[in-house]
Amino acid sequence: MLRASGQRRRRMCRKLPAATGRATAKDLDGLLLEDEGVHAAFRGIRDFVVFTDKRIIAVNDQGISGKKRDYTSLPYTKIQSFSVETAGTFDLDAELDLWFSGLGKVRLEFTSAVDIRWMSQFIAGRVL
Repeated sequence: MLRASGQRRRRMCRKLPAATGRATAKDLDGLLLEDEGVHAAFRGIRDFVVFTDKRIIAVNDQGISGKKRDYTSLPYTKIQSFSVETAGTFDLDAELDLWFSGLGKVRLEFTSAVDIRWMSQFIAGRVL
């Protein structure tokens, strides 16, 4: 779901568990560069997000049938800052907030089963 807030846009992917490799490869057919590898993928009911060598790809199925899709490419080079929030006892989802130059804040929410600390280390390796 993409929401506009003034000039800032925000993507929220609700509680995404790890995606299966076959489904993700089929969904990304023709989108990846030849030298671009996938490190992790997380799927919600309809939407999913993929972390590659060069960018984050957020995919949002639109409409009732889901045949129309929005592919948002978020390059690591445009990330100005980021934060992670681990899951707690009552708040069962983990969150990754990313601030992009020219775009604003992007929030991704994951289930507590996702290793959000690994994700923080992965993003830091691309940004810092």
